[in-house]
Amino acid sequence: MAEPRTSRRGLLALGGALLAGGAAAGVTTSGWLDKPGAAEASGDVVPFYGTHQAGIGTPTQDRLAFAAYDLTVSGSVRQNRAALSTLLQTWTAAAAAMTQGRTVPGGNTDPAAPPADTGEAYGLSPANLTITFGFGTSLFDGRFGLAGRRPAALADLPDLPPADLDPDRCGGDLAIQACADDPVVAFHVIRNLARIGRDTAVMRWSQLGFGKAASNGSDQQTPRNLMGFKDGTRNIPGDNIQLMDQHVWVGSETDQTWMRGGSYLVTRRIQMHIEAWDRDYLADQQNVIGRYKYSGAPLSGGNEFDQPDFTAIPARAHIRLAAHENNDGVRILRRGYSFTDGIVPSSGELDAGLFFIAYQKDPRQQFVALQRKLARGDALSEYIQHVGSGLFACPPGVTGPGHSWAQELLA
Repeated sequence: MAEPRTSRRGLLALGGALLAGGAAAGVTTSGWLDKPGAAEASGDVVPFYGTHQAGIGTPTQDRLAFAAYDLTVSGSVRQNRAALSTLLQTWTAAAAAMTQGRTVPGGNTDPAAPPADTGEAYGLSPANLTITFGFGTSLFDGRFGLAGRRPAALADLPDLPPADLDPDRCGGDLAIQACADDPVVAFHVIRNLARIGRDTAVMRWSQLGFGKAASNGSDQQTPRNLMGFKDGTRNIPGDNIQLMDQHVWVGSETDQTWMRGGSYLVTRRIQMHIEAWDRDYLADQQNVIGRYKYSGAPLSGGNEFDQPDFTAIPARAHIRLAAHENNDGVRILRRGYSFTDGIVPSSGELDAGLFFIAYQKDPRQQFVALQRKLARGDALSEYIQHVGSGLFACPPGVTGPGHSWAQELLA
């Protein structure tokens, strides 16, 4: 494994978030009170404890702050595992507090010591914050004695075109997905967890997202991605228990009992060739996607949510190749976000696109199978390239106070 380090890209992204957050800080009114129960009264709190982690089936929020971390341990297996266990206990307690609209636990008022909370979210609403945690494939090497507890489904992703992956945007021992309706609240999470874990974990890479690019709730309007098309029309609704159990939540089929009730997360940083797309004719754009741009209706006719007639849609259209009807029923839960990070130095083009996030029971049988199908003819491939990637095992939810993420794995 490469030596852990703080990615320059991650630092730049975090700095941009802090600047953007300064403008937003004055628009919310609910207080970040340490008093128990105060935040719950504001009505924008998502429960942290439960059977499943929040942030998967939860209705998609407006903003994302995602970070992958490498562990810097160098002791014996026993020492390393103890350090990881302590880190996760501390992170879990901090996450539970932040989702309730409270400051990170610890001293915050001693003028002779650094405060436990960095403070940029103090006074803000919890903004429906969810914090979702996962383990990367690299965690299950020899450092922690966990190789025998690596789930079979957590197999490294194969080469999947169209991709030119930057290793500085890939992998990581641990992952944190923070979603909220306020960018400062989301940023506050990955900043503070990085600070808490400073002696054990270091940020490898990060990604900020805005403008949710997929709906996953039956009462949500379908958002648009940066190509201007509605995205997520046929996504799995997070409140559909049957579909979530069938396609997203890990069940008795797993070879590792500690993953039951969890899910597998695939992230892909997908760069869009915005300039080329913007010069394309409307008719061709619609043929590439398989839907009318403004109404979202399938090219076969009808309304947005009508069942497409795939025989009346171009053979290489994205929605035709990706449809579960044409892939043996395979489905994934998407909750991606748009991003823009300046320009690509080598070309001068906008560095913008989709930070793709997908949850599923088994990445090989779901994401990999779908991506291989798309690689064989998806017309959209001309306009996109995958430049970053991550695969993480997200354990089940924390059952209550005093418990921590993946406690069963580390027992």
